[in-house]
Amino acid sequence: MSDEDHKEAGKKAFYTVGQMAQLFHMNIRTLRYYDELGILKPEYVNQDTNYRYYSTNQFERLNTIKYLRALDVPLEKISNFFDEKDVNTILSIFIEQRDSVLKKQEQLARIEKKISNRIEQIETALSAPYGKVIVKCLPQRKIVLLKKKFTFADDFEPLIRDLCKNHCLDDDIFLGNVGVSVSQQDLIKRQFIHFSSIFVIVETDGFKNEDNVLPEGSYATVQYQGTHEDAVPYYALLLNYLKDSGFQVKGDSVEITIIDTGITNDCNKFVTELQIPFQ
Repeated sequence: MSDEDHKEAGKKAFYTVGQMAQLFHMNIRTLRYYDELGILKPEYVNQDTNYRYYSTNQFERLNTIKYLRALDVPLEKISNFFDEKDVNTILSIFIEQRDSVLKKQEQLARIEKKISNRIEQIETALSAPYGKVIVKCLPQRKIVLLKKKFTFADDFEPLIRDLCKNHCLDDDIFLGNVGVSVSQQDLIKRQFIHFSSIFVIVETDGFKNEDNVLPEGSYATVQYQGTHEDAVPYYALLLNYLKDSGFQVKGDSVEITIIDTGITNDCNKFVTELQIPFQ
C-alpha cells in the first residue's frame, strides 16, 4: 500500500488478500468468496487500483468464521450470526450443529455396519467350501417381500425396483441383500423351476414398514460357484441331506447371490448361497 493509501485509510495496519491468506493459512479464493457473500468484506478498497485491504480489526471476525467452519457450520448460518450477533444466537447455532453431528454419527454407524456385514459376507463367500452342506442357526432377518411366481429366466430388475419403490428402500439395495425363494410346497415336491417370491433384506434400523421376516432358526445351507440358473442340483443336495438326517422342511427357501456381475466380470467367481429352514 502506498503512502497516499495509508493516509486515506488512516493509521491502521492493512493487509492485502494474499497477506491475509498467508496469515490465516487460507486459500485466496476462499477470502474472495467470503467477500462476495458479504460475511468478510475488505475494510478498505483503493478506488484507483481496486486493490482490497483488510485491517487487524477484522482478525477476530475471520477467526470466528474459521472456528465455525471447523465445526461445519454452514456459511448461511454464520452470516445470520453476524447479522444478529448475540450469545443466544451462537448458542442456538451450537445446539443445532451438535444435533446435526449426532445425526451424522448415527448415519456413519449404519454405514459402517453395512460395510462390515458386506466384507464378512464376501470374505466368507471367497473362502467357503463350495458344495458342502453347513447347518447354521440364523437370526431373524427383516425383509420386504413381493409374492410373485416367476422363473430365473424372467428379468428380476423390474420386480426389485417395484419392491423398493413401494417401500422407499433405494439405499438398502446393495450387493447380497436381494433374494428369491422357492415355496415350501415346491421344495417338498422337489420342483425348483418357479420362484414364489422376491425379497430385500432390510438393514436400516427402525424401519417400520417391513411386511415379513426370515424367521430365526436352523437352516441347511450350501454355497456354490454360480448363479440362480445353477441352483437345481444344490437344492437336491440340501433336501437329500435333510431327508437322510431325519429333518423336515419348515418354510420357503432363501436363495441369495453374494458375488455376481455387480462386483466382478469373472463369472467363475460368482457365488450363491441356498438356505432351507428345517425342524
